[in-house]
Amino acid sequence: MDTPLIDPFARAITYLRVSVTDRCDFRCVYCMSENMTFLPKKELLTLEELDRLCSNFIRLGVEKLRITGGEPLVRRGIMSFFDAMSRHLDSGALKELTVTTNGSQLAKYADDLFAAGVRRINVSLDTLDDDKFAAITRWGRLPQVQRGIDAAQRAGLRVKINTVALSGFNEDELFTLQSWCAERDMDLTFIEVMPMGDIGNEDRITQYWSLKDLRQRLEERFTVTDLAERTGGPARYIRLEETGQKIGLITPLSHNFCESCNRVRITCTGQIYTCLGQEGHSDLRAPLRASDDDSHLQTAIRHAIGLKPKGHDFDYSRQTASGQVSRHMSHTGG
Repeated sequence: MDTPLIDPFARAITYLRVSVTDRCDFRCVYCMSENMTFLPKKELLTLEELDRLCSNFIRLGVEKLRITGGEPLVRRGIMSFFDAMSRHLDSGALKELTVTTNGSQLAKYADDLFAAGVRRINVSLDTLDDDKFAAITRWGRLPQVQRGIDAAQRAGLRVKINTVALSGFNEDELFTLQSWCAERDMDLTFIEVMPMGDIGNEDRITQYWSLKDLRQRLEERFTVTDLAERTGGPARYIRLEETGQKIGLITPLSHNFCESCNRVRITCTGQIYTCLGQEGHSDLRAPLRASDDDSHLQTAIRHAIGLKPKGHDFDYSRQTASGQVSRHMSHTGG
């Protein structure tokens, strides 16, 4: 293996998140505006280019690959990409291939994902109320997602539910979501809403629900123990002793997690963002398309990693969305 990727703060980069499309069949209110203008298809990397790019990162030491969007499973022909990536699982170079999805297409693709070597998936789900789900996603329908989750579990995929903590929206469902996941033996992670992109009339400050408060509510009902476990992502984990349930907390605002960051993100256009909460990025599409010689691409990758900042600047403490970045989460990848 070539010399691994080490950033300026001595963090080894072993986790790559790749957005394969900015398109989505939902319009979640904290993620994008209802009337989105999506990228022209000619600007997107082809599936073959995504394969080459990911393969070079794996050659440079990336061991975990997460496929995101938008909604990754709406990209035409996407299963051919998953099938191609499975060769790196077979060789042992890649330890995990996984996907973050809204669940809308899982009934169609769950078996194929398992056949390609995917063993864990994250499903974004913020409420178990039909009407609230339709409101928060604008275009989504809860029964379709529930059928997808059923299909994923039948296929043998380990499902983790990702829930964005939203003030005034799902605070009253904390224990409903917790018990539902426990009954179905699904992991659950809560995420603080992040100030990314213009989302129309939605107010970031009123959306924000600190996970410090969420944890305090859990402690009123359960004995909560901190766990040392890490899975390569930003989540810190707690265990509810009475149920044995593990719950993840992703706290970019109430508790900065940057000191252990081992990941970078690539957009569907080949831009690499070495920090989710910073505007700085580098272009990998140009060197990818300029030459078939991977050494030029790897030089560009190493240069980008050399610019990785120490951390992000997200902050709501002054009742303003400080550190807000202009791009939508759907462009960068969740």
